[in-house]
Amino acid sequence: MSALSKTLLVHQLARLYGIQTAYHDVAHRRRPASLESLLAVLPLLRAPVETLHDIPSALRERQQMLWRRVLEPVVIAWGSGPLQMEVRLPSSLADTSLAGYLRLETGEQLSLEWRKNGLPILKTVEVEGGRYVIKRLSLPSRLPLGYHRFILELRGELAEALVISAPLKAYIPPNQKMGRGWGVFIPLYALYHQEGWGSGNFSDLETLITWVARMGGDVVATLPLLASFLDAPLEPCPYAPVSRLMWNEFYLDISKVPELQKCAQAQTILSSSPFQEELETVRNLHLVDYRREMVLKRQVLEELSRFCFSEASDYLESLQHFAEVNPIVEDYARFRAVCEWQCTSWRSWPHPLCEGILREGDYDETRKRYHIYVQWLAHQQIQAVSERARENGLRLHLDLPLGVHPDGYDVWRNQDLFVQDASVGAPPDVVFTWGQDWRFPPLHPERLRQQGYRYYIACLRHHLRHAGILRIDHVMGLHRLFWIPQGMEASQGVYIRYPAEEFYAILALESHRNKAVIVGEDLGTVSPEVRPAMLRHGLQRMYVVQYELDSNLKRALRTVPANAVASLNTHDMPPFAAFWQELDIQSRQEMGLLNEAAAQQEIESRQTLKEYLVSLLQSKGQGMTPCVGLQAILRATLAFLSASRALVVLVNLEDLWQEVQYQNMPGFPKESCNWRRKARYTFDTFCQLPQVVEALNEIDGIRRGGGDLQ
Repeated sequence: MSALSKTLLVHQLARLYGIQTAYHDVAHRRRPASLESLLAVLPLLRAPVETLHDIPSALRERQQMLWRRVLEPVVIAWGSGPLQMEVRLPSSLADTSLAGYLRLETGEQLSLEWRKNGLPILKTVEVEGGRYVIKRLSLPSRLPLGYHRFILELRGELAEALVISAPLKAYIPPNQKMGRGWGVFIPLYALYHQEGWGSGNFSDLETLITWVARMGGDVVATLPLLASFLDAPLEPCPYAPVSRLMWNEFYLDISKVPELQKCAQAQTILSSSPFQEELETVRNLHLVDYRREMVLKRQVLEELSRFCFSEASDYLESLQHFAEVNPIVEDYARFRAVCEWQCTSWRSWPHPLCEGILREGDYDETRKRYHIYVQWLAHQQIQAVSERARENGLRLHLDLPLGVHPDGYDVWRNQDLFVQDASVGAPPDVVFTWGQDWRFPPLHPERLRQQGYRYYIACLRHHLRHAGILRIDHVMGLHRLFWIPQGMEASQGVYIRYPAEEFYAILALESHRNKAVIVGEDLGTVSPEVRPAMLRHGLQRMYVVQYELDSNLKRALRTVPANAVASLNTHDMPPFAAFWQELDIQSRQEMGLLNEAAAQQEIESRQTLKEYLVSLLQSKGQGMTPCVGLQAILRATLAFLSASRALVVLVNLEDLWQEVQYQNMPGFPKESCNWRRKARYTFDTFCQLPQVVEALNEIDGIRRGGGDLQ
């Protein structure tokens, strides 16, 4: 067999496993996947391939497997309409009568039958000497919304499919209630009071919500609030959580814990001189010191946990009920207790611990109880946050990260679901010329379907209990992810396709059940099918001024679409003042990411963009001239967004006092200030700053005015 023939067979096999054999980069150039990369990723998708010699037999096996699958694992009924699905049958059974039943989410069961020759034949094919027919099978026309199971009986064997009956579009508030809304964004760790512990907590988020409501706002947004490793390893990045199913005890407000008033030991710890001295030091640091602050909090929380479990009480009864209703919490608590006992990644644990099997004696019971306790407290405190938002007519804007920490709970508990010999990243672009490796494992697309998306649905529900708006990080991941096989460079990765429509069906269903708006982070290299799919299914887009300016000057700052959350920047971008003063270019040059020539070229390009922005704002009637100051340009740009039809205008609070330091600078080393920088001002100070109050009043006036200046 010639090399060309082998390559064609590899490509054919790859496509049967959902692997893209080529993609178009940010410059629209076609980038074919190397044969080496395809051969590396095929086994990760469970293809029986080690060398090129295995390709022909693997191809035959895959084709036969797909045709022997009577039903797809998942089918969708959109809008409560009639469900039609394809049934694959060997020709010997083509004329057989079919019977089955539909088990509804409610538990009700409907028996179904199709007479011999009663189903239309759509297609007949021959595969590896076998003949198959595809028939169309129709189910009852008005399926209730929900997750149902369809079971087909075929000569003593059963074929089963998850039926997702979902609205075509995700939830949008009735009467466009939020159609001219606005809100603010700040990371919770950066939000703090002078008398606090040095970083923000759930109570601070409540206070911010109340203030924004008084200012006329509709939304408060922050970064992911999920559980993290805060000792060894220390991984405070909110986009590398231990679990997407648990909250971060770092954000607990100790003063709001009910047991504190009764626990003398905890009060003694809190009032001791060494504790207060360390607390004062941590409070006055310029950066959040997660480890030191968590050591302080844990001293108190451990004592409160012991007190709670020590005797029967209403608190203990409530905690036990919480653990019974949420059994995953106890499983997670065992995992964290073993982590602290073993002091190493679960991959290095002895058998059977590393395989997900834990028994009594494998962990310290007191530590397990501690983790149950803090999850119970976190559940209560974030519930109070979401209730405060609802009481004030606001929507809490939460963020669902794309991945999880490879050493975390989710991967350990779902080892068959995550592909641990690969990591997710991005192909090379103009900024990251060698590509990006985000170092978390991807979900296996077929295993997700076979599992009925239980894990993904659980992640959504964990957030949507509280979120009025949920941002889906890297929404392109619903369609495809860039996999980097272990041991290969990021530039050698390949795209793997995912069943996007099934994700959209779940998002639409869960958003309606929780009356929550879904926003897709659609920045960067976006394949052509993504944005039309988002529009079709009612996901809101992101419109970011700095990205719009940098992406294409010829169409920069096009009209803001109505189905968008509009902002000046994101947490991964320089603040507006740093962008305007070109400080981000200087920082990248200092870090060695740009040489002098490239930096100068970017500065010249940036100056052109700035001139264009001032000219555009002037044309929109903002009264701008080329020599106006930064504050005026900032306010005019916010006015431009506020006058748009955007669903929500989201304001980074730090922009309003012209902050120049990043919250996160992608590509910078872990020891940088990423995810650690406190806001320059405490809440008590910035909520009274004239430049903050005046800007938000102006935004509120424009949004409530209803005019469209674009």
